[in-house]
Amino acid sequence: MLAGLPALAQEAYPNRAITLVTPYPPGGGSDFLPRLLTEALRTRLKETVVVQNVSGAGGAVGSMQTAKAKPDGYTLLVNHIGMSTIPLLYKKLNFDPRAAYETIGLFAEAPMVMLARKDFAPKNFAELVAYVKANREKVTMASSGMGSATHLCGMLFQEALGVPLTMVQYKGAGPALIDVRSGQVDLICDLPTTTSSMIRSGDLRAYVLTAPKRMASLPDVPTAAEVGMPSLDIGVWYGLYAPKGMPQPIIEILNKALRSVVQDETVAVQLDKIETYLLPLEQATPEAHRRKLASQIELWRPIVEKAGIQAE
Repeated sequence: MLAGLPALAQEAYPNRAITLVTPYPPGGGSDFLPRLLTEALRTRLKETVVVQNVSGAGGAVGSMQTAKAKPDGYTLLVNHIGMSTIPLLYKKLNFDPRAAYETIGLFAEAPMVMLARKDFAPKNFAELVAYVKANREKVTMASSGMGSATHLCGMLFQEALGVPLTMVQYKGAGPALIDVRSGQVDLICDLPTTTSSMIRSGDLRAYVLTAPKRMASLPDVPTAAEVGMPSLDIGVWYGLYAPKGMPQPIIEILNKALRSVVQDETVAVQLDKIETYLLPLEQATPEAHRRKLASQIELWRPIVEKAGIQAE
């Protein structure tokens, strides 16, 4: 009788290497964070955890590949806010992340910052708003790619101002920032992870931070609430996913490990180096993660539809 039981019931989880897919290319905060999480999970699960970069289509390729993996706990996914816009931007994929995954929990978030070249005319956020409204037909915003965090933040900025601007799409934040610094494009909304050193050196001018409080590394940059624009509320939040149908006992094991990670001061210090912070313990649950994903899809739906954009 016992010999007929499924292997899962006979074997402890985990008992072999776990693959953690990140749907973005190597380098940058979206790659550093999964690697940090990998090490943190390895020490808690007592098993090898390896990162696999599967990039393409704004995170859709790696995300969909993981969704089709065997739901045995050995293929997991780390994705950020981009998960909530994949079904809106890539409608031909017929992909619903709410139905494709088991959510394990949220664990980290990074704010965005609105930037321009150092000699751009507006000197503060109030002047920026006035300038954009007066020059709406010629102001340009850089984006590091369709559906990227910079693109989403740019759309939210336009929505908050009620002013459509010309979005210039780039293949990555690197070339976008080069053109912003040289004056080829006026604005970009990017992560402090890759821009804080340029802000502190004076190479870039920062207008507003989309965080609940000011950052120690950028003490002079006001928050969206401080400049009177609380609707400019966007954070690059990260969650841990597994293919739909993964057994509940494995979900509980992974969630327990994740909840330990978000309370780890050593991890918090490492994330602080890339201007990212751990989320509160109550958000590191499957339920909170599921609610966040659903609410973010509904938040971005009218904004994406109003902008009339769709990726191929």
